[in-house]
Amino acid sequence: MMNRFIFGLLSVLIFSYSSFADDKKVETKEEQHIEVSMRMIGHQVLLSVGDSTSRVLPIEKNGNSYSIRFEKEFGFNPDNLASVIDSVIAATSIASSYIVEFKSCDSNLVVHSYEVGISDQKNVLACKERDQPQACYNLVITILKPAVGTSDAELIASTDDGQTDKYIVLAVLLICVLLPMVAVRFLMNKKTDIKPEVDLNIIPIGEYKFNKRKMELRFKDERIELTSKECDLLQLLCDSTNNTVERETILKMVWGDEGDYVGRTLDVFISKLRKKLEGDSNIKITNIRGIGYRLVVDVS
Repeated sequence: MMNRFIFGLLSVLIFSYSSFADDKKVETKEEQHIEVSMRMIGHQVLLSVGDSTSRVLPIEKNGNSYSIRFEKEFGFNPDNLASVIDSVIAATSIASSYIVEFKSCDSNLVVHSYEVGISDQKNVLACKERDQPQACYNLVITILKPAVGTSDAELIASTDDGQTDKYIVLAVLLICVLLPMVAVRFLMNKKTDIKPEVDLNIIPIGEYKFNKRKMELRFKDERIELTSKECDLLQLLCDSTNNTVERETILKMVWGDEGDYVGRTLDVFISKLRKKLEGDSNIKITNIRGIGYRLVVDVS
C-alpha cells in the first residue's frame, strides 16, 4: 500500500514537473519571439531616421518592459516613429495594449511617450508634432496586454498569470510530503534487514536453551536453575554432543582435585541433568558402561 501511494505521488510530481518544463519551453520560445520583434522595431526606427549602418544594441528586459538601445545618437519626429513602431507590433502580434517611451540615456527621463489600447481613445500620442533633437535615446516598450486572438499570445498570458508559480508550489508540496515518507520507508526496510543479535552464551539443546552465564535452562516459558557443577558438566557434554566423554575426563574437567570424592556421586549429577532435560524426549544422557557418558540429541 505504501509503495502504491509513493508511486502515485511520484507520478503526480513527474507530471507537474513535465508541465512546468513544457510551460518554460513555451515561455522561452515566446520570449525569443518578443526579443526578435523588439530588435526589428529598433532596426525600423533607425531606418526611419536615415541610419542604415549603426547597430541596435542588445535588448534589456525588466518585467514586461523591453529597453531598445542604439549605438548612435539621432533625432526623430514622434508621429513618424509612432507609425513605424505600431506597424511592427501589429505585424508581429506581440501586444494589443502597450506603452512606448523614449528616454534620455544621460538622465533616464522620458522625453516622449504614448500609449496604445489603454483608454477608450485608440491611441494617445503626446507632442506628436514636436521634433526631438539629435541625442542618445533608449526606446522602452512595456507590454500591458498580449495581442488577442493569437495562441502564442495567450500562452504568454498563461505563463504570466501565475500558472508557473502554481506548478512550482505543487512540486514543493509534493516533495515535502514525499521525502519524509521515503525516509520512513527506508528506515523501516533498514530495520527489517537488521538481523537479531545472537547471544553466544546461549546453546540450543533440542527444545532447550542452555545459558551457562546465567546458570539456567529455558524450556518454552519455564526457567530451570542449574548449579555451577551442573553447568560445567552440561557444557562439557554439549561440547561433545553425540560423542562419548570419558569418565576420567569429566572428573578432571569439572571437579579437578575433588575427583576422588565426587567419583561416587557423578551418577547423581547425571541423574539431576536427566531430570531437568526430560521435557524433550529427543534428548538423552546415556551411560556408556566402563567408559563414560554421552549427550544424545535426536534431530530427526
